[in-house]
Formats: sequence, structure tokens, C-alpha cells
Amino acid sequence: MGQDLSPNLQAPNNLIGQIVLCGQWLLLLTKKNPLTLESVKQLIAEGNKEELQKCFGARMEFGTAGLRAAMGAGISCMNDLTIIQTTQGFCRYLEKQFSDLKQRGVVISYDARAHPASGGSSRRFARLAATTFISQGIPVYFFSDITPTPFVPYTVSHLKLCAGIMITASHNPKQDNGYKVYWDNGAQIISPHDKGISQAIEENLEPWPQAWDDSVINGSPLFHDPSASINKDYFEDLKKYCFHRAVNRETKVKFVHTSVHGVGHSFVQSAFKAFDFVPPEAVPEQKDPDPEFPTVRYPNPEEGKGVLTLSFALADKTTAKIVLANDPDADRLAVAEKQDSGEWKVFSGNELGALLGWWLFTSWKEKNQDHSALKDTYMLSSTVSSKILQAIALKEGFHFEETLTGFKWMGNRAKQLIDQGKNVLFAFEEAIGYMCCPFVLDKDGVSAAVISAELASFLATKNLSLSQQLKAIYVEYGYHITKASYFICHDQGTIKKLFENLRNYDGKNNYPKTCGKFEISGIRDLTTGYDDSQPDKKAVLPTSKSSQMITFTFANGGVATIRTSGTEPKIKYYSELCAPPGNSDPDQLKKELNELVSAIEEYFFQPQKYNLQPKGE
Repeated sequence: MGQDLSPNLQAPNNLIGQIVLCGQWLLLLTKKNPLTLESVKQLIAEGNKEELQKCFGARMEFGTAGLRAAMGAGISCMNDLTIIQTTQGFCRYLEKQFSDLKQRGVVISYDARAHPASGGSSRRFARLAATTFISQGIPVYFFSDITPTPFVPYTVSHLKLCAGIMITASHNPKQDNGYKVYWDNGAQIISPHDKGISQAIEENLEPWPQAWDDSVINGSPLFHDPSASINKDYFEDLKKYCFHRAVNRETKVKFVHTSVHGVGHSFVQSAFKAFDFVPPEAVPEQKDPDPEFPTVRYPNPEEGKGVLTLSFALADKTTAKIVLANDPDADRLAVAEKQDSGEWKVFSGNELGALLGWWLFTSWKEKNQDHSALKDTYMLSSTVSSKILQAIALKEGFHFEETLTGFKWMGNRAKQLIDQGKNVLFAFEEAIGYMCCPFVLDKDGVSAAVISAELASFLATKNLSLSQQLKAIYVEYGYHITKASYFICHDQGTIKKLFENLRNYDGKNNYPKTCGKFEISGIRDLTTGYDDSQPDKKAVLPTSKSSQMITFTFANGGVATIRTSGTEPKIKYYSELCAPPGNSDPDQLKKELNELVSAIEEYFFQPQKYNLQPKGE
């Protein structure tokens, strides 16, 4: 059976004939999975062109974020076949890149997602991926049970492996899954590896002889379970970031933790033990993995109070003041604190970034009295995140760098700096992602949870809350008021029109000069590479034509970025108004920022014109 059996899936003519070919193609290649087979047969019998077009219209695109799509039949979905094809391509690409691949090997782990209707699950996909590598004589370190995503980059670095694969869709809806890839430096892949892997996938579409037989990994001398040793070593390394063990032992601060039906529960319990804390109270309805996510509309703590309702109820019952919430693959963290008013404050990603950045610098400074060490000390954040770390760095004397959006950029930059002998204290992104310990070159919700707990416990000894300390940071380094949200749009054509309108706002090739009453003083377009603040008008940060991203600087000191999401059907915006230290009227700043955001929504997004769906509360 050769690759020429696969039809031309892009051809617009004779759609139903093309669909039948797709069905036959899938029939040939997915006979091992009767569930996906049956669903395609049914769609063909019904003549359901629209659904078949969705399944077979285009292959999932492999990018720097790997793959993310719904589980189901067809080349546009996550299923046994597309996992095999992706892993075959990745395997061939790695063989070209690493002459010692058969000595070093790869690590594979997975979350708890499952899709009974198609027979797909993260564990099933991970086993098929492992089968592909082992069939080629490549060692695989395969976790025997679910793990947080950060355990994969940790294992790559710790065991000096060539690559890592994590099967997860993080906080996406329950029907989705994903395939996330790490390089041998312990960071997520960046270009050109994504293009190289994508090409290798296209060249290796036909399943290899043993592709479906995952029993070959059982008892194979190439199949290793790193669970026990990695669990032990990760928490030993984490202990180095515990600065106030005696405070932790005695603290009266109580914590509630939710893993939102994901993988985080046992790992956060272990992290608390490593810091000599009493383990947090776990939300019983959400502590065990459940791929249905039955108690939440979206399994994403970034969505705010709706996801935390059960956590607040348990906290009220147990008189806990702090709620810690991981997303389902435990690489993100949300924190909420009960205020004196009885209300709960959910910290934004930028606010928690300010608190953790301040804390990690303060703790480091206490241990390093030599000021000359500051010249080799760094913090990072993404370009759409708050510039609060920059303000702290300016005043305290360490270095701050911003990167493109996403931890793939911060992880790779952190590794470069570490290899140059620099000390990377912290990195964060506003989407509640924090790298508090550079032994994981990615966001890590487990370490962030326990470090946040130590921060809260330490502040309590000074009779300070997290909210009070946040205010103190803003008073000392200047208020940084931020607001971020998104609109949902499933149509790529509409998204393109919206951004092209911004690039041709006042006639062809003219960006807007105002947004309502707000004057625009600068524009950076990282899709086209234009930046009017640079002498040659060329952006300093890397550009990407495949994603949309424009940043507007306003005369009032406000900054707003509008961008597309790489993993969800969203057009996101991020806005910030910064004031120098001493300007202590946050209410006025908030009012001004709200007015700016309203103008951006009205004049730039034009939700009625483009039929955009606002963020659901």
C-alpha cells in the first residue's frame, strides 16, 4: 500500500467523490480502529458533506506548538492514524538531527484526556508514539501514569535526552487533544524545527509495519519507566527554592487546591510536603482526573471565578484564605485570596507575575549580598505581558528581556542565557504561566503553587496579605494596570479581514492614527515586520507571517496588542497603562484604561461588523 493511495484532499471539485476517496483511504489505514471507521462510514452513508469536509478538508498543521485539535476521525483530527504519522515524521527528523538518538532516546508522557466515541485517549496516543520509536531501535522513557506537562521538559534536561513528547490539550475543551514537542535543550521547539518536522510527517504518511501493535513495547529492553526516579529528583530540586522552611512548618495560613479534574493533585500535595507545609485541602469533586470535566464549563482557571466556585465553597468551609488552581495539565496556576470584605480576589496573570517576580528577586537578594552578581541576573516575560518586571529591574539593577508570546521563546532564551553563565530568576506570561525554577524551561504550575504558598505564608508573618503586597509593589515601582480579553471567531477569512482593515485603516498601507479619542504614537506589526519606533522601521523581535499580531502605543502611555491565538479560535487583546512611581491614583488609571479598551473594541474589533462573539462570563 503506497502513499499515492491518499487522494488530493485540497481539490475543490467533485467534493462527494473526494469524500468517498477519503473514506476509502481511512478505511485502508484505520481498520485497526473500528470506532473511527464506523463514524466515517456513517457520514458517507448520510452524505454529510460538511462534516466530512471538516474531517478530511485539510491535514492538521504541525507548528511550534505541535498539534492541537479535536479527537475523532480524519486527517484534521487527533486519532491513532494521525498520531502514528506525526510520530513517524518526528522520528525521521530526529534521526537526521542526532547521530546518538539510539543511545539517548526520548521521553513521552500524557494527561488524562479520553474520547470514548473515537476510542482516542492521551495514554493510547502516547503508547502508539512509543511504539513508533521502539520499532526503530530508539529508547523511550515512558511514564507509567499521568504527569504534569512540566515533567517532560524536566526529564529531557535531567536525563539529557534528544526530545520529549507530551500528549495533552492543556485547558482546551474536553473533545480536544494535543501533541507537544520539546527539543534536547529542554525547551519547546521553535522554527525551523516545526517546518522540518512537518515536512518529515508528509514524507512518512504510510504506517510502518508494526505501527499499530503497541504490545511490542511491553517488555522491550528499550522501554523505560522514569516515574520513580524523576518524581524523587524533581522534588529534591524543588526544595532548593524553599527559603523559609521554619515559617512553612508553623504557618496558620490555610490553602485550598483544585486540579480541575486534571493531573495536578498528587504532585501539588508532594510539593507542599517538600516545603514542609501541611498539604492543602483538595476540592473533592475535582481532585481526581476526569476527562469529562463535569463540574466546569471550561476547564481553564484563567476564566476566573466560574471555574473556582467549588474552591471558594471549600475555602469558606475550612476558613482557608488562599485558593490555588492548576489547569488540567498543571502547567498553569491561578491564585485567589479572600479579602477582608469577604469577597474573593482572583489575581490576574500579570498581578501574580508581579508578586512572584518580586518574591524571587527578594529571596535571591537575601542570599546574594554581592551586588556585582546583579549584572548576570535576568528575568523574562512575553511581549503581551505586563512590563512590571522591567520596572523592578530598572530600579534594582538586574536585566529584563521581553520575548515573543509563548514559553517556547522564553524557555529557549533562558537556556541561551544559562549556557552563557547567566542566572535566570524568573519568567512569566500573562496567561497564568510561570517559570519559577529554571530546572524546568517551561511554565510549571506545580512549583508555582508551592512558591506562591510560601510567599503568602511569609507575608502573613508581617501581617500582610498578597493584595497588600501587590499594592506595595505598585507604589514602589509604579502602577501597571492591565486588562486582557478576547473575542471568539471561527472563520479565518474574517480574522484576516479584521487585521487587513487595521493595516489599511486610513487608506492603503496606512495604520490608524487614532482610536476614538486616543492618539496613537507608535505601531509594531510582528506579522509584517514593521516597527515605526526603529530607525529602519524594522521590528527587532522575530516576525511570523502565519500569525497576526499588532501592537499600538498610545500618547497617554497606554499599550495594546491584538493577536490571534495559536491553539484556540480567539482574537485576543492585551492592554496596559503604566505610571511612574509616585502616581498613586490607581482608580483614575483603571478608568482611563477601561475607556481605552472600550475604544479598541468599538473601532478596531468592530464586533457587529465581523460577527465576533465576546468572551463568555
